[in-house]
Amino acid sequence: MKVIIIEDEKPSARRLQRMLEKQVLEVETMLHSVEEAINWFQNNAHPELIFLDIQLSDGLSFEIFETVDIKSSIIFTTAYDEYALQAFKLNSIDYLLKPIDEEELEQAITKFQSNFDYKSPISLDFEDIKKLLVNPIEREYKKRFSVKVGQHLKLINVNDIECVFSQNKGTYLHTVDGRNYLIDDTLEELESQLEPNQFYRVNRTFYVNVHAISDMVSYTNSRLQIKLNNYNEQDIIVARERVKDFKSWLA
Repeated sequence: MKVIIIEDEKPSARRLQRMLEKQVLEVETMLHSVEEAINWFQNNAHPELIFLDIQLSDGLSFEIFETVDIKSSIIFTTAYDEYALQAFKLNSIDYLLKPIDEEELEQAITKFQSNFDYKSPISLDFEDIKKLLVNPIEREYKKRFSVKVGQHLKLINVNDIECVFSQNKGTYLHTVDGRNYLIDDTLEELESQLEPNQFYRVNRTFYVNVHAISDMVSYTNSRLQIKLNNYNEQDIIVARERVKDFKSWLA
């Protein structure tokens, strides 16, 4: 099986290559830009599987598919989980958040190997996915949540939510009045529902509302600790690999 990596950060590409070798998968080549990838695909047989970074140094990787008709299956890789990753989940083999976890990588590969049909490669609608990426303002985001309180339903406006967090396999809204409400959605499903200018996923457990942040403090290992107006049940730590993007989001 032929596998290639398209990733503009060479250390990340080499790390992924080593992880794939542990899975007994040989990487045929590593490409680092839209232009390089287009040239390669125009002159080489296409692989069965591509590990594709969304944001490359010279543009979104979807620009590759505007020039070349690629039939390969794809596992997306990205550090920017505010993108509409639910769309990728519905249209592709899988997606992986950076830094890539070995167990999640193994699960994605297993899923690919069990579902892939060499005669009928998966067809992706890149145009629809690209629209979700480059035109987020045109999308409609959730304005309120309906939650069950006893035998009653309660409507919660998103502006009244300080954070959203996962705990014990459940997802909870924490509101400005200090209460937690269980919802049916997973954090992954909320990727495409929450306004990305208002909510940011600081780690695998928490989304925070920018309007609820009361303080930010330097934390160990180049991380940040977020303090909210009311929520104080757990420490909210911005993952190290997301600190730079988090600061950009705040600007």
